[in-house]
Amino acid sequence: MEKSKSILTAFLFSSFIYFEELGWHSPILETIFGIGAIYFVLTLSRLELALSGFLVGLLWFFWIGFSMQYYGFPYLIPVVVLFFGIVYGIHFYILGYWENIWIRAILLILVNLFEPFGFNWFKPQIIFINSYFGTSLLDFGLIVTGVAFAIFVQSEKRWLMPIALLFFYPAIAYPLDEVESPNIKIKVVETYVKQGEKWKLENQNDIVQMNFREIEKAIKEGYDMVVLPESTFPLFLNERIDILSKLLELSSEITIWTGGLLKEGNRYYNSTYLFRNGKFQIAKKVILVPFGEYIPLPDFLAKWINRIFFKGVQDFTPATKPTDFQIGSEKFRSAICYEATSEKMYIDSPKFIVAISNNGWFLPSIEPSLQRLLIQHYANIYRVTIFHSANMRGSGVVRPAKISNSLIWI
Repeated sequence: MEKSKSILTAFLFSSFIYFEELGWHSPILETIFGIGAIYFVLTLSRLELALSGFLVGLLWFFWIGFSMQYYGFPYLIPVVVLFFGIVYGIHFYILGYWENIWIRAILLILVNLFEPFGFNWFKPQIIFINSYFGTSLLDFGLIVTGVAFAIFVQSEKRWLMPIALLFFYPAIAYPLDEVESPNIKIKVVETYVKQGEKWKLENQNDIVQMNFREIEKAIKEGYDMVVLPESTFPLFLNERIDILSKLLELSSEITIWTGGLLKEGNRYYNSTYLFRNGKFQIAKKVILVPFGEYIPLPDFLAKWINRIFFKGVQDFTPATKPTDFQIGSEKFRSAICYEATSEKMYIDSPKFIVAISNNGWFLPSIEPSLQRLLIQHYANIYRVTIFHSANMRGSGVVRPAKISNSLIWI
């Protein structure tokens, strides 16, 4: 029985991701599933919660280890998968260490602050992304409090249970009818370059020519701007004068937003290049991927890991602040992959963000779906429109879709 409750809890906590993957949504079902997930987290025993957390870690993040095959260590994939299961198993165990329902409720709300090694994709409130509720931290706090109150009074003071509805009501979300659009026509490109082929030198010219074909196609179709994915030019673009010259030439006909690497002295940057009217600007990535673009460990350990696993390649260097590009009368913020799922990029509520990603590292998996759900979450909270160009899956325009009572009142 204990195992069945744990499995059910993990299913309720993860089903919304797989509904997104299947392209199927039911607001009423996802509302019920979300409330059910919170109920079980607040009522299960420690060991039941630990097993639930382990399964949640697997269901949400099994795909992270897939990148190891591209570094030559495919046998480490199950190790990484188990690591994330264990990390979230321990986390849920700690959450359930106290049987007091109010302590558990507070800890569940504060899960948002839990970012192992700077990884911040576990946002429990997004279980309500396609439900009737909002997904702000305030919304989530109200929902958790409502469920906790209902549990607290159900045994001896059941007549007080309707009061729980007073907590749920402010978290109800309403569709946003009017969403601002930029005054330029933007084409978001999705490419299909397998990760195992992307960085091979013999494929470089074909990939470059593919990019130029996409740009020229966008020109013929009458677009004002074309957006290409992260590192779609798999080279240090600032060192390739021939490619830069061609891009600058084409930028007299269309604005080009593309990903490429940047080398300055002995520093490497994951970057966005913007070509417009015969000139170009560069936005350097601010928020790096832990264990992908930098090692979040002391320097001596980071150097050892880089030498063993990444052939001695040094970490990328982060920029100090986000970059906004002025295009016509509008500003567009640059976000590269992981940045588009980080709240730091949304803090001052830019109207438009252009995000570029390379999801080839993690396919086949649910990673693009989880990424899109997180982007939708921030689009709703900050009322930002995100133009997202990805390699292998995930491209599209994400607009704010709903706003909750709680945010309206604020």
